[in-house]
Amino acid sequence: MFFITGFSITCFLLILFSFKKEKRIHDYVLAFWLAVISLHLLLHYLHYSRLDYEYPWLLGVILPLPMLHVVFLYFYTIALTENRIPRISAIILHLIPFFILVGLAIPFYQLSNAEKITVFKTGGEGFEWYSLVQLTFILLSGAFYSVLTLLKIRNHRKTIQDHLSNTDKKMLRWLEYLTFGLGFIWLLALFFDDNIIFGGVTLFVLFIGFFGINQVSIFIPIRIEPHTPILETNLNSISDPEEKKEKYAKSGLDQEQVSDIMKRLEELMVDEKPFKESELTLNELAKRMNLNPNQLSQVINSETGKTFYHYINTYRINEFLCLQSLPENKKFTFLSLAYDCGFNSKTTFNKYFKIQTGKTPSEYFPQG
Repeated sequence: MFFITGFSITCFLLILFSFKKEKRIHDYVLAFWLAVISLHLLLHYLHYSRLDYEYPWLLGVILPLPMLHVVFLYFYTIALTENRIPRISAIILHLIPFFILVGLAIPFYQLSNAEKITVFKTGGEGFEWYSLVQLTFILLSGAFYSVLTLLKIRNHRKTIQDHLSNTDKKMLRWLEYLTFGLGFIWLLALFFDDNIIFGGVTLFVLFIGFFGINQVSIFIPIRIEPHTPILETNLNSISDPEEKKEKYAKSGLDQEQVSDIMKRLEELMVDEKPFKESELTLNELAKRMNLNPNQLSQVINSETGKTFYHYINTYRINEFLCLQSLPENKKFTFLSLAYDCGFNSKTTFNKYFKIQTGKTPSEYFPQG
C-alpha cells in the first residue's frame, strides 16, 4: 500500500535520526516534523481502510494537522540556515491557525462516537463549513509559508556568498525543491480527493528520505562563525563620522583605511594565494589580515562590487588561465587544474570560467 510505504519510510528516517551522533537543532526540528508526517499518514490510512471507525476517538484528530507541515518546513529552514529555532512567543504565533482549527473542531470532538462515525460516513454532513475554513487556511498558509521559506533560502545564499568561497553543497537547492513540492501538494487539495493528496504526501516523504540520506546539508549545520573583534591597532582609531564616506559608514572605515586594506588584500592574494584553499572562508582570510570579517567584507563589496565568493572565484579563474598557459601543464585535464586552483566542483568552475571569459573551457582552449 502506497500510504504504508510513506509511513514506513518516515519511521525509518526517525530511526536513523535517533542513532545519529552529535545531533543539531535542525535534526530535532526535522525529527518532530517527520513524527507529525508519520502520524498524518497513519491516520489517513486508518480512515482509508475504515479502521478508524473501530476507534472513534481517533476521528477528527487529523483535521488540523495539515496546518503544521508548512510551519515545520519554515522552522526547519531557520534551524538549518541559522542554527536556531524561533522564540516560544514566535512559535505560538505561527501555530495560531492550527489552534484555530482545533478550536473550531471542538463541536465535532464533543459528539458521541456514533455521531462522529455518521459525520464521516456522510462526507462531513453538518460540518461543511469546517471543510471550507480548513481549505482556506491550508491554501493561505501554504502560499504564505512557501514564500517565506523561499525568501529565507535566498537570503541564506546571499549570506554564504559573503562568507564562503565554495558554496556548492550549501545552496540548499534541494530544500527549495522541497518547498515547491509542498506547495504543489497544497494545490492538489483544490482539485483532488484525499487519496491523491496523500499520494503526493508519500512522494514528498520519499523526497525527504532521498535527500536526507544522500545529501550532506540535511545532516551538517551550515554555520557562519561570529565576527571577531578588530585586531589591528591602526583600525581602532575611527575618524570623525562627518569625514567618512557614506559607503563606508557601515564598516566604520575612512577612504585611506579602505585603500590600505584593499592593497594588503591584493598583495596577500598574489603572494600567498589563499584562494587555492577550497574551503577558504571570509573569517579565515580576515584573521590572516588581523581584521574584523565584517570590515573585510565591506571593503571587498565596495571596492570590487563583488561578494567574497565572487571575488575569490575570480582569482581562481585567473590562476587557472595562468596554469593552463604553461607547457608543462598541458598533460593535465581542465578539471584537475581547476581543483588545484581551489574549485571543488566542475559545475562552479565551468560557470565562472564562462562568466569571466565569455566561453567554456573547451571553447577557450579548442586544442585542450
